Amino acid sequence: MNDVSEDDTKPLRVEDADELDRCIEKHDRLLVDCYTNGCALCQAIEPVVGNVARATDVAVAMVNLGEDLSLVERYDIRSVPTLLLFEDGELVDRMADGFRGTEAVVEFVETSSGA
Repeated sequence: MNDVSEDDTKPLRVEDADELDRCIEKHDRLLVDCYTNGCALCQAIEPVVGNVARATDVAVAMVNLGEDLSLVERYDIRSVPTLLLFEDGELVDRMADGFRGTEAVVEFVETSSGA
């Protein structure tokens, strides 16, 4: 991973499915921001996921779906940005409602399964 530090207050940028798998395995809870280049909503939500990383105990990662299209099929992603929440290696919830503010995403993380 590009940013393999123990500092979980900043989103990690992962390049492909293999890196994402390692990230999911490493963290008990992980929020993944799935985005594409040129997506205005994706750019707008980037600071939000940074805020979520600082406001919660959930690790946050970002992955550009254009770099590894296999992720689109694997996680049945139909729009971007899509936020995927993993817990103990399993996908437990998703948010694909376009732009959502920090408060809404924090609530999503805190009220989803196992929080």
